[in-house]
Amino acid sequence: MLPTKDRLTICFAHVAYQLQERFLPRGTDINSVSVRTPEDFERQIGNADVVVVSGMWRDELLEKAPRLRFIQSIGAGTDQFDREKLKQRGIRLASAQGVNVRAVSEHVMALILALARRLPEARDNQLKHVWRGMTSDLRQREDELGEKTLLIFGLGGIGSRLAELAKTFGMRVIGIKRNPSKGGQAADSVHGFGEFRTLLPQSDFVALTCPLTKETEKVVDADAFSRMRESAFLISAARGRCVDESALIKALQDKAIAGAGIDVTVEEPLSPSSPLWDFPNVLITPHTAGETRRYEENVLDILIDNLDRLWREEPTLRNQIV
Repeated sequence: MLPTKDRLTICFAHVAYQLQERFLPRGTDINSVSVRTPEDFERQIGNADVVVVSGMWRDELLEKAPRLRFIQSIGAGTDQFDREKLKQRGIRLASAQGVNVRAVSEHVMALILALARRLPEARDNQLKHVWRGMTSDLRQREDELGEKTLLIFGLGGIGSRLAELAKTFGMRVIGIKRNPSKGGQAADSVHGFGEFRTLLPQSDFVALTCPLTKETEKVVDADAFSRMRESAFLISAARGRCVDESALIKALQDKAIAGAGIDVTVEEPLSPSSPLWDFPNVLITPHTAGETRRYEENVLDILIDNLDRLWREEPTLRNQIV
């Protein structure tokens, strides 16, 4: 059972988001604290009935959280939480799925446009004060998206909206999802996971918008890169471990693909020594695809909805994981 409102304490744990600052004006009269570091989180978690957290979570914190009854993830991904341990302790977990559907889909589309229009090269030339002249080499020219094929792995909310955006640019969209018989109306065709590799050779852009699961870990590996066109781009806004990073580096070194737009990496922050930084045909964003000025408000909407459900003892939470 969740304590009553007058006895409840929420701990907001994030290095940057202004969650408590946005929560207080809602006038809930619920006690709350905000922490910005793992050390402060560890000190405060013992007093919390509810935590709102994502990247700062560590499963060993459960040993210091006797009052904890509910975790509201700040992000859509929840692979950092040990679901079995939470179940054993009677702790509920919900994700923030859907809060950044617009932001991530627009970000992926921006990466596609940037690579097609060679914007990283233009920015590099600007910094060097170089005005690139016209070129007769077709491989060095900017390109159009019309009639290009986009293969989207993960046709949930983000992937479906990405498909809609891509269609407005005249792209052909192929979707991949676990159950192709449900949903996927935004794509021209929808296929199961097993068909992913057979569809790679006909794709100009391959976009990952899937969660990290056993099925999707390293779904793009050396074999996948060998099936892609030399003119194709990889776009990843999923999780870093969905791509075999060493295989990506080799594919770029061998010019087996045209380039990549990467918002997520296996280790974050990306090591300064990673070769990915130095490829001129790679555009890296620091896991900011989901960033939006409304992010905190969107998460708080889900949190408050779920608190009300818990107080009403409803069996199902919004975006329930555990």
